[in-house]
Amino acid sequence: MAAKDMKIIAYLKPTCGWSQGVRAIMQKYSLDFEDRDIINDPVQRQEMIEKSGQMLSPCVEVDGKMLADVSGDEVEAYLLSNQLVGSTEKEASAPTDQPCAHEMAPESPINFR
Repeated sequence: MAAKDMKIIAYLKPTCGWSQGVRAIMQKYSLDFEDRDIINDPVQRQEMIEKSGQMLSPCVEVDGKMLADVSGDEVEAYLLSNQLVGSTEKEASAPTDQPCAHEMAPESPINFR
């Protein structure tokens, strides 16, 4: 199956770091996908919950196989391990394993003694 023939539905938040990582992987491999907004569209959020059996995002459905609560790195690993895409030297356009800004731990100052 060629990458272009895959049906990919990604249930994502508009600005979340995890969601941006999934988008970056799709772009890295030039994959067509449906970007479904689970924040501004409650119908999409409910569909994600029903299909994945849980409430955390991102969730990515690849040809009917649901990858629930995944990072871009995990989506990439799934695609590569199942030979759905070939390896590439192209870099991702965003961090692929980073939480939303409000979920990141604050940086601690460095104390030299």
